[in-house]
Amino acid sequence: MTKLVIVESPAKAKTIQQYLGGGYKVLATIGHIRELPKKDAIDPSNNYAMKYIISPGKEDTVRKIKSAAKKCDEVILATDPDREGEAIAWHVADILLSSGGSVLGEKKDRSLQLKINRATFFEISKEAVKEAVSNPGNIAMDLVESQETRRALDR
Repeated sequence: MTKLVIVESPAKAKTIQQYLGGGYKVLATIGHIRELPKKDAIDPSNNYAMKYIISPGKEDTVRKIKSAAKKCDEVILATDPDREGEAIAWHVADILLSSGGSVLGEKKDRSLQLKINRATFFEISKEAVKEAVSNPGNIAMDLVESQETRRALDR
């Protein structure tokens, strides 16, 4: 396996796996994998930094993603192209970066040869998926920040 593709839905994972075929492994997060704890989630003394935890019940999902990422040279974050999907992509990237990965070629740990890219598509068709995977972009931090703000206010 050389490329790991992360999506939100197991049904999408199955379809996209068929579209991409060999050389790809497609896994689903089944929604968010991290959340803010009920207590002490935001640190006002540290520029209102948010302290995330792995969502209860998602430990195995995170383990599977990290394990699969160790066996590939590229992770493609193909979560939904909305603020929730963008936040999920960012959380996956953040977890993998803490393991030494890189986003768009900027490696944190030279011993781990792993790239993390973002792919977006607006239809689940073979052509759209292949086009998105072939032309990755960046995580849209404005959408991530929008989702974080909404989540913090909900807390």
